[in-house]
Amino acid sequence: MIHPRAIVHPKAKIGEGTVVGPDAIIDEQVTIGAGCEIRARALITGWTTIGDNNQIGYGAVIGAEPQDLAFKNEESYVRIGSGNVIREYATIHRGTKGGTATVIGDHCYLMANAHLAHNCRLGNHVILVNNVLLGGYVEVRDYAFLGGAVAVHQFVRIGEYVMVRGQTRLGLDVPPYCMAVATNSVRGLNRVGLKRRGYDRERRRKIEQAYETYFWSGKNRAQALAALDADGDVKLFADFIRETRRGICGALRAGADADE
Repeated sequence: MIHPRAIVHPKAKIGEGTVVGPDAIIDEQVTIGAGCEIRARALITGWTTIGDNNQIGYGAVIGAEPQDLAFKNEESYVRIGSGNVIREYATIHRGTKGGTATVIGDHCYLMANAHLAHNCRLGNHVILVNNVLLGGYVEVRDYAFLGGAVAVHQFVRIGEYVMVRGQTRLGLDVPPYCMAVATNSVRGLNRVGLKRRGYDRERRRKIEQAYETYFWSGKNRAQALAALDADGDVKLFADFIRETRRGICGALRAGADADE
């Protein structure tokens, strides 16, 4: 199932049933699982491992060296799980330091021209809309949704079930469940996303209470975190905030102007 115009190194490992389109290039150290589709003119290079049942779009570039002046041409990796769709001209760079990796989980959807810089980590079921730009070491956790042309500064973390509005710029961490609507600002919860994932009214109410306590109680961070429940969904929210290094986005009240 390899097109005669494709260039596949004889040492590359290609799984059963994988289709490789015309003018695609697959280099020596690449391993691709079963049932994948590598579309025309895609380039898969470096020490890249791709799981089963992935679609790699036209002209996508996966495993190229990082755009990082600290890169010393060491062996580093891209690791991609199973069931992902990576659309046309997306770029995914490998880790900067030797032995490190850029990692994508399972069932993610990266739309056209999305960019993952070195050492990014995507969880499962993450969606990146067209032209999303992730700087180095960015972490995006399960079921997060980033709208078109979102730009994320290096080392930022985006929590589970977060939704980020298109063209938003982020240099601070976004806690789980939140809606990021402007530069380093959240406004309320991703209620629709939580409903779709089966969160009932009681679970959503507890998360909303935690959100109100943290952002609007007038307490400082330590006091607000101490006031939150230490289990379940709220623990996920609180632990994420405790672990921040870059700081947490501020909050806007409903109806507040989110424009620059």
